[in-house]
Amino acid sequence: MPRYLSMIRIDERNASPDNLSPEFHQRMGALFEEITKAGVMLDTAGLTPTAEGTRITWSGGKLSHVDGPFTESKEVVGGYAILQAKDKAEVMEWTKRFLQIHDEHMTVTAEVREIVEG
Repeated sequence: MPRYLSMIRIDERNASPDNLSPEFHQRMGALFEEITKAGVMLDTAGLTPTAEGTRITWSGGKLSHVDGPFTESKEVVGGYAILQAKDKAEVMEWTKRFLQIHDEHMTVTAEVREIVEG
């Protein structure tokens, strides 16, 4: 079965763990339990803020790096999930459910892409 990477994009300036309701955490836990039992979720995690990250670039035959925060980035990858399903349509349904459990004040985008195998 194919595997997919779902990159969860957030506006880091407006996303704060302090803004998440207890109900959100309950909905997230229930969905993660269901998707894991279904054998679809292989791995998932949130990422630290860009202020704790580093971008490394190879350009013109040279390496350079910039430490965060990356102020020019409005939308950043705030987490990821690796999913395995029979097809992209199934992954899209799980991803839609994931997005819908978020509180109304949040803006969250998921970019879903198939992982190229061997």
